[in-house]
Order: sequence, then C-alpha cells, then structure tokens
Amino acid sequence: MPNPDSDIFRPLRAMMLIRAFEKALVSRADHGFQLLSSGEEAVAVGLCDAMGPDDQLLSSGRSIGPALARGITADQVMAELLGKATGPNRGKGGRGHIAQPDIGFFGAHAVVGGNLTIAAGVALAMKVEQRPGVVVCLFGDGACGSGALHETLNIAAIWQLPLVLVCNNNQLSVSTARGTALAPARLSDLAIPFGLPGATVDGMDVVAVRDAAREFIEAARRGKGPAMLECLSERFFSHSTATRDTRSAAELSEIHARCPIERLAHGLSPAIRAALQAEVDAEVAAALTKADNAPWPDLAEALSDVL
Repeated sequence: MPNPDSDIFRPLRAMMLIRAFEKALVSRADHGFQLLSSGEEAVAVGLCDAMGPDDQLLSSGRSIGPALARGITADQVMAELLGKATGPNRGKGGRGHIAQPDIGFFGAHAVVGGNLTIAAGVALAMKVEQRPGVVVCLFGDGACGSGALHETLNIAAIWQLPLVLVCNNNQLSVSTARGTALAPARLSDLAIPFGLPGATVDGMDVVAVRDAAREFIEAARRGKGPAMLECLSERFFSHSTATRDTRSAAELSEIHARCPIERLAHGLSPAIRAALQAEVDAEVAAALTKADNAPWPDLAEALSDVL
C-alpha cells in the first residue's frame, strides 16, 4: 500500500470511494433519483484538496462526489440519500440539499445556478465578520447560461469577495451539448468583463484541478478577490438515474478511456490497487449496512427546521 500521506494516495482513495459508493448505491432498487459524479471525481477531490478547514463549499445537485470529498462520511451520506434519520440533515435534505457547514460543506442546491448568489452571500458574511475562510462554489456548465452567474460575478468583483467560482463543465446540459447552448470559447472567459482572473484546466486530472484551485483560493484568502475556474470533465453515465444516455457506445468508450482514477493510479501495482479497492468497498458496504439499520425520521421531523 502506498504511503497514506502521499500526494497520490489521498486523492486516489477519495476518487475510488466516490466511484464505489455510487456503484453500490445504484445497484439498489431504492436508490431514488440521483445525479452521479462517476467520471467527474477529479473535480470534486482536487477542489477539496485545495481547500482549508475554514473554507466553505457549495455544490450543485450533483452532490455525492463533493459531499464525500469534503469530508462527510460515507455512513452519513448514504443515510441521507436513503432518507434515514442518521443523515446529516436527518434524511430530509437528500441529494439535492445535503449540507454540513460545521465541516465546510455549506450544502448542495438542486436548482440550476441556485447556489451562486447564496455563495456570494456566504462570502460577504465571511468578509464582513473578518473570518479567514474562502467560499468555493461548484456548479455545472448549464448554470453558465443563467443570469445568476453574471450577477454573482458582478457583485463579487465590486465587493472583492473571497469567492472562487468553479464550473464543472461535463460538456452536457442533460443531453444538450455545451457548444450548442453557450457561446464563449472557454467558460472561464465569462470572468473577463468583470476584471476577474479565470482559468480552464483538464478536469480529468486531479492534480491540475488541485493546483489551479489552490492558486485562486490562496489569492482570495490574501484579499485578492474572486476568480473563476473551469474544469473540463466527462460524466460516465446519463444525466440522472431517471434519464437515458444519448451518447453512442463509441463516444462512451472514448470517454471512459480518460478515467481520472486510472490516470492517477497509472504505475501502481495490481496488488496495491486491489488492496485499496477492497478497503473502499468495505467502507461502502459498512455504510449501507448502517443506513439499512438506521431508523426512519420521526413524523415530527416534517415540521422541524421549518420557518
């Protein structure tokens, strides 16, 4: 087994955990409506590797990967997705609204682009209260067509908020190709009119994502203001567990050949890979067992946390 503190081991294990978690989840008849992160693990893991303990992450509704990468345990995520009381939101948040701010995951937001202006609000609070954290907002390419992105870029630039906007560009809005819906050559170029730095990186390379995100996050931490990062990724499955994939077998084969896990694990021995796979599989199996044995929320929960 490689050194658990090595630059390869930590992100590799995190990506493998996300992949194993989703595989186990969708094998169940009661998996519910899910948006999967398989194929896009390097974006979530690289981003979270660049974040510090004082930072907050907001994700889109494609939240399984980001939630696990940010440190919500497999036990807790599984319980939340299956509607059990032991989830961080007692089974009421689910995939679209899972959150645990005390560990730096301000939460998922199921509405496309819905997390953008909220992220600006969290960043403003951090600045006003002089807290050391940076806010990172992860969203899909589909959100780049929303007015909320431009409004957020504008106000973040004016107020120099500690905010890093990260577009996980998997190049499909459900089944609409990115080039059909969005005009910019690079989505990170949307930051230019607001005088903000932007960059586009290979979202299938966890190291490239981590290094680019770290540069923007640390600049924001030093008071240099917001930035926008675009990560070019690929999703391995259809948009959701309820939709049919419109891509051909040849396209999918080419996409799977770019697997971020295989890319990072290149050169590791089969024995090391097998041991690591067994470890994450056991963690996921234990999470499923705990979720199955956990209680359902009490009926009184229907009226709790309601303002």
